[in-house]
Amino acid sequence: MTRRLISSGSPFEATIGYSRAVVQGDFCFVSGCTGYDPDTRIMPDSAADQARNAFRVIERALAEAGFEMADIVRVVYYATDMAWWNEAMPVFAETLGDIRPAATGLIVGLVAPEMKLEIEVTAMRRG
Repeated sequence: MTRRLISSGSPFEATIGYSRAVVQGDFCFVSGCTGYDPDTRIMPDSAADQARNAFRVIERALAEAGFEMADIVRVVYYATDMAWWNEAMPVFAETLGDIRPAATGLIVGLVAPEMKLEIEVTAMRRG
């Protein structure tokens, strides 16, 4: 079974030693994505905008790997405060509400103070 690594070009990938996503068989595992704008690398202040950016990065990684958002079977949400979770929930619903993957939400600390949330997903090819 071939393992394929997907890069988003983030400087953190080389520094920390990880891939944006890993395709193994019929699965695509997308690393946690924070709210940095994927084009400008600027972090918005709004948790909702951070969620939108994270999903843009996720969608790009899935597309490069040959998957679609509809292939997502599992999502894990990490928020640094319940207030940010509540602010981002409508974005979660608008993005994955029709897909309805298995989900976990956690209140945690993240590696940089501007990060209000992080989202990771697992996708599986539909067959």
